[in-house]
Amino acid sequence: VAKDLALQIPAVHESGIRLIDRGRKQYFALHGKTGHLVTAEKLDREQLCQLVEKCVLRCEVIVEGEM
Repeated sequence: VAKDLALQIPAVHESGIRLIDRGRKQYFALHGKTGHLVTAEKLDREQLCQLVEKCVLRCEVIVEGEM
């Protein structure tokens, strides 16, 4: 995420980047030292998308500071 937004690692914390997952659970997180998008915990496809052939999890990245 930091690379895609052309931000240096210290700027990631200063710009107020937040991840918003649709639904009740937060599946993704932003790694504080690298700026990489990571899974917040191990994901179980069978549990998340039981009867769906194409399993898609969406999240939004919100940047509060100036770019």
